Amino acid sequence: MKLAHTLGGLENLGPVNLDTRVFAEEWEKRIFGIHTVMMAESTHLSDALQNYPVKTLPTAFKEKWTWASLRAGAEDMNPFEYFKYRYYEKWLMGIAQFFVDQGYVSADELVSKTNYYRANPDAPLPASAKPAISAQIVDYLMHGDSPLRPLGGTPRFAQGARVTVADPDAVDHTRLPGYLRNKHGTVDLVYPGAYSYFVSTGPDGIGAPMPVYRVAFAAEDIWGKQKSEPNTTIYADLFEAYLEASN
Repeated sequence: MKLAHTLGGLENLGPVNLDTRVFAEEWEKRIFGIHTVMMAESTHLSDALQNYPVKTLPTAFKEKWTWASLRAGAEDMNPFEYFKYRYYEKWLMGIAQFFVDQGYVSADELVSKTNYYRANPDAPLPASAKPAISAQIVDYLMHGDSPLRPLGGTPRFAQGARVTVADPDAVDHTRLPGYLRNKHGTVDLVYPGAYSYFVSTGPDGIGAPMPVYRVAFAAEDIWGKQKSEPNTTIYADLFEAYLEASN
């Protein structure tokens, strides 16, 4: 992950925000709802373990949208911009840019609609969803989409194996924390089955189902003795593609 998204071990980042509210503003609920609807209508659900009727949904949305899509948009932001905006503001920016990029709305249309609703905050919103779409959203919220798949072979590593974290080429989106690259650890647990990642990260190596491991690292091996509490262990869940056998 790029620096702005993997801050482990960094100092002097300022006070921690202890606000426990899920939504600090009312509009944030709507952004979360838009994201949820997009996931519930995502084309990747046609291959989900849950039998979703995505191909027959009466919707104009014909794209793949997952949590990975949301993260990819955030990770593509300029780091200074990333830290400038609130959490759901970044969601809004990523979702809006996605719809512009995919041709659902033009940038000019988006600006026009934004100005209209700012000037007319009580104006009615577009018509609500069709019953079939509403049913699909509820079904998705109830059952979700598990990444767990049957294991097609034998995991490469066993519990207790010494491993080294790989250092793949940087890509737009990854699930590998940057501070673990090239670090040595021990497989603490081999999770049963295999896990898919709903989008391919290309040369980064994940997408198709593969084993996932809980790997233990000595904190001092990651950040050095001076910056680590003694006898501290860091655990990370890592896809098999991110691990190599230690020499």
